[in-house]
Amino acid sequence: MLSALATGASWLCYFRALQLGNATQVAPVDKLSIVLVGVFAFVFLDERPTEREWIGLALVSLGVVLMVLKPKVSSG
Repeated sequence: MLSALATGASWLCYFRALQLGNATQVAPVDKLSIVLVGVFAFVFLDERPTEREWIGLALVSLGVVLMVLKPKVSSG
C-alpha cells in the first residue's frame, strides 16, 4: 500500500515538473534513479557492482549532467 502511494506521488511530482520545465531537462533527472539504486545497493545491501557496471552508472550520471546544463548562448 505504501509503495503504491509513493509511486503515485512520484508520478504526480514528475508530471508537475514536466509542466514547469523542459522535458529535455526533467526526464534525464528522472533517470538518476538508476544511479541511486546502484549506490544504495552498494551502501546498504553490500552488493559489489563490476567495473563495467560502475562505468555504466558513471555514464548515466554524466549524461544527466550534460542534458540538464543549459549551453551558454553567445551574444554577438
